[in-house]
Amino acid sequence: MPTESSDPRENVSLISFNTLALPGRARRYVRITADNQLMAFIGVRPRFVLGGGSNLVLAGDFDGLVLRVAIPGRALIGEDAEAWYVRAGAGENWHDFVQWTLAQGWPGLENLSLIPGTAGAAPIQNIGAYGLEVSERFHCLTAFDMNSGECRQFSRAACRFAYRDSVFKREGWHLDGRFVITGLTFRLPKRWRPLIDYGSLAAELAARGITQADARQIADAVIAVRRRHLPDPARLPNAGSFFRNPLVDAGTADRLSAAHPDLPRYPQPDGRVKLAAAWLIERAGWKGRDLGPVGMYEKQALVLVNRGGATGADVLALTRAVQHDVRVKFGVDLAPEPVFTQSPRPVLKSPCPA
Repeated sequence: MPTESSDPRENVSLISFNTLALPGRARRYVRITADNQLMAFIGVRPRFVLGGGSNLVLAGDFDGLVLRVAIPGRALIGEDAEAWYVRAGAGENWHDFVQWTLAQGWPGLENLSLIPGTAGAAPIQNIGAYGLEVSERFHCLTAFDMNSGECRQFSRAACRFAYRDSVFKREGWHLDGRFVITGLTFRLPKRWRPLIDYGSLAAELAARGITQADARQIADAVIAVRRRHLPDPARLPNAGSFFRNPLVDAGTADRLSAAHPDLPRYPQPDGRVKLAAAWLIERAGWKGRDLGPVGMYEKQALVLVNRGGATGADVLALTRAVQHDVRVKFGVDLAPEPVFTQSPRPVLKSPCPA
């Protein structure tokens, strides 16, 4: 397969650059493989930063510049008595990077195996799975300011991480392309301890007869569970878990538990309670149910799938329908995880001036 050019192009189809396989074209498109390329596009608007496209709902054509981040790189950049410090280029495939760290003997990211997307996208929504969030292993990142042309470093504190959230989402920078993440560093603990209490992971390890799991065994179990329950985007286009698990106050959680004793609930340090979005969606009647060419996956109610030929409008219609029914039945609001793009005008097929 030929290597994709890093030269700017015009009127580029984005259907192969989003895992939901939604149609749309970019008026201008450039593949970024090194941070110094970004200097040529300072101040260009509108713009959108694209990683692996695994957390994206393409609303249609984008009448602006799409910057597809493909900056490579994997390296151990330091260590101390407590941890290894490992850097990833923002364009590195996340799963491949996690498996590489394990192969080097640096545990810590194993619970996040097989999450689709790029390393640079991981901190934006603070990806998490099976009892671990990426913020717990995060050290710092570098990002290029597309307004000023400056390179800035963000510490863990500066990222202001929360559940499926960060300063990049909170300030809307992921939508307006203010900052392009170019690389990030993880702190992987030398005094590692396994995180295996999450229900389906614990069950998988027990089924394998593993009582003292190492990092590789945990990764293998996570991969097996995910492959059983989540469709391969190459075969059935999807964006992974589509809705966040909602956080509610303790009173709401108690009220719902009284009416639905089997509702999974997870108390949080701040006193709120996390509810299982998949359970709510299934009980609202949406597991395995379609609305036009899209539907909620029959093996995992949290996953929205494109059965073929869907558009961003189809995804939005299903999103609103699921949200409505869950709200009516349980009084709980569901928020989608993916980013929805917006474009003010249809894409123009004539050349766009630099």
